[in-house]
Amino acid sequence: MIIGAGQAGLAVAYYLRRFQLEPDVDFVIVDRGPGTGGAWQFRWDALRLGSAHKVNDLPGMAELGISFETADRTLPAKDIVAGYYRRYEDHFGLSVHRPADATSVVNRGADLVVQHTEGETATQVLVNATGTWGAPFVPYYPGVSTFRGRHVHTNGYVAAEEFRDQNVVVVGGGTSAVGFLLELEDVAASVSWASRRPIDFSTEHVRTIEGGVAAVRDAEAAARAGRALPSVVSSTGVPLTRKVAAGISRGLLKERPMFVAVEHDGVRWRDGSFTPADAIIWATGFRPELRHLAPLKLREKTGGVPVESGQVWTDARIFLAGYGPYASTIGANRSGRVIARQIMALL
Repeated sequence: MIIGAGQAGLAVAYYLRRFQLEPDVDFVIVDRGPGTGGAWQFRWDALRLGSAHKVNDLPGMAELGISFETADRTLPAKDIVAGYYRRYEDHFGLSVHRPADATSVVNRGADLVVQHTEGETATQVLVNATGTWGAPFVPYYPGVSTFRGRHVHTNGYVAAEEFRDQNVVVVGGGTSAVGFLLELEDVAASVSWASRRPIDFSTEHVRTIEGGVAAVRDAEAAARAGRALPSVVSSTGVPLTRKVAAGISRGLLKERPMFVAVEHDGVRWRDGSFTPADAIIWATGFRPELRHLAPLKLREKTGGVPVESGQVWTDARIFLAGYGPYASTIGANRSGRVIARQIMALL
């Protein structure tokens, strides 16, 4: 059984089909989303495909004559991804059951039983491909619960227009934070930027090759040891596109070290100064969404799940697709092939 029909889940399903396994006969795919596209279907309207939010093609997509490399970048990214994934599922007959939200996974003899909103399904092997979108991370700061304005995480951001004529503080050091700042510049009354670390604006070459290798290496080591996974942006930096460079030049993209407290109507900085805020946007990332696996007690005291090549060390029946070093579209493709081969060896 595969839980999740985003990039990682679809990649595993594709390779299982290559091994002549049939959807709804040999394996089942459930997905909690109302439509195709994985987490992309929930992203904000203004987000476009580009160097900062690259989506790699799924394995076998060339058979359909489509590619994200040649997609129309004037359209919302969520619409393009959802449309391409819909065609992909139809072409390969993947028969995804949705919306079907997996709520828990328990042991029942030699099988695992997945309880979901359509009922329950027993399986010999489980591929968890739930990604991170449903597990937003918001760090704690004193006073955060007393703030009278709006707290908005990346996964709740819809459009800059919601913040028209408001004072907004954006928190985070990645591409999402930068994107929000650029969108809000001519809409909000004021925009301030806070980050825990200085921003590393990198060229595309450094980001995709040097930074990418470092990010994969760090994530792979953490996954193998069962530690909490590191932030990708801490290894890769933020791509220095022309749009970003222009934002730096005009003084918009200038971060401040994190504030020390949140007050009723704003934030207090380390130097004692105060910035009023009607809203705080937390572009502070996500954690792997594994709550439904809690009954299996897979998590180590160090905060993560020990995984090698997608397979959980402490329970060989379980695979985490798109986890750790494979949390990207190109990584998901690679893990899909590796996981499918291991599944065939178990069956």
